[in-house]
Amino acid sequence: MNHHKFAQTPPMGWNSWDCYGATVREEEVRGNAEYMAEHMKQYGWEYVVVDIQWSEPGATSSVYRPFVPLKMDEYSRLIPAENRFPSAKGGNGFKPLADFVHSLGLKFGIHIMRGIPRQAVHQNTKLLGTDKRARDIAKPNSICPWNTDMYGVDMNKEGAQDYYNSLFQLYAEWEVDFVKVDDIADSKLYSAHTEEIKAIRKAIDHCGRDMVLSLSPGPAPLEHASLFEENANMWRMTDDYWDHWHLLHDMFTRCYKWSKNVGLGHWPDADMLPLGHIGIRSVDGGGADRLSRFTKDEQVTMMTLWSIFRSPLMFGGELRDNDEWTLELITNEEVLKVHRESYGARQVYREDDRIVWCSKDDEGNTYVALFNASEEQAEVSVTWEELQLESTKLARDLWKKQQLGEVEGKISYTLEPHASMLLQLS
Repeated sequence: MNHHKFAQTPPMGWNSWDCYGATVREEEVRGNAEYMAEHMKQYGWEYVVVDIQWSEPGATSSVYRPFVPLKMDEYSRLIPAENRFPSAKGGNGFKPLADFVHSLGLKFGIHIMRGIPRQAVHQNTKLLGTDKRARDIAKPNSICPWNTDMYGVDMNKEGAQDYYNSLFQLYAEWEVDFVKVDDIADSKLYSAHTEEIKAIRKAIDHCGRDMVLSLSPGPAPLEHASLFEENANMWRMTDDYWDHWHLLHDMFTRCYKWSKNVGLGHWPDADMLPLGHIGIRSVDGGGADRLSRFTKDEQVTMMTLWSIFRSPLMFGGELRDNDEWTLELITNEEVLKVHRESYGARQVYREDDRIVWCSKDDEGNTYVALFNASEEQAEVSVTWEELQLESTKLARDLWKKQQLGEVEGKISYTLEPHASMLLQLS
């Protein structure tokens, strides 16, 4: 696939949803971008993504205001609300903000909803590149159950592909690098929207700019794995993920299920990392303004699973409020090397919520993740036979950056509830 030549490693970045819901403002995006450039870029973090409803002038939280007017151009395309994104004035769109992000050596991304704005259909506005109008291509019975902004697009109608082409032509003019399309991988009412996924792929290929395509929400149906691989760079394998242990516990099963579909340029996505300061203006996830409810052990477990499985890493908190612990958690270069360079990740076994995963790299290292997902202290062990290893190895604890000495035949460690270890055997 041509689009697999980019996102050769799992994308890493920041997304505004977990902290700001639908309300993020330009100065907050710029501030987080500056923080990333200064503290995280050297470790591979690069995408700065504006999440949902940036065209809604009056957004107040993560709770959408139904049927409100959105900012739109003459060709039925949503544009940024100028009261929230002042640099968009004068028809500039996101170009000035993208320029700023690029000036820091980072990449810029946006969230969009599948389909065409309902207000465009009700007003029957023009489409670019065709004499058809919004009402000619809309599929008004194809709606999103949790957001009232859009109708689906009927891809059998003349002008439908032109509309999607015009959208991505606009994003190319803005110099967007990453597009997260929502209500498409699993739409709750209709499963995956296969025709619109294919149309978006065509539109990106047509626009002449490399853009990473991310599909949401999940859980993406496993039977559509080939469709996602053929058209996207990442797709959500979960519904919205928050700082609750039961959701992290559930992710072990999801990662196991999707582990065969991880590959260069196509990444099953375990969703954003609800770390640091979240819930500032986002009430989703059952909590108000807070620091992540995950314990430190749970945060390490999450980062260990996401890293060995090689999920995209999208940080959800307000970066400028990170404490030393959070920054160290996301900038451990030895752990991020596993995320970037390892391959062949597999679950070795799962027994009474003792879970072992392993992967390897081109330098001859084997990586072993030991998890105690149970509610009491437990010994987690794995044998050389299970790891398909021979001979003595040198063990290193990647989180503590400590050599553990020579090991042979078996490794075994006692772990606290919800805790984990990530080892390199070389």
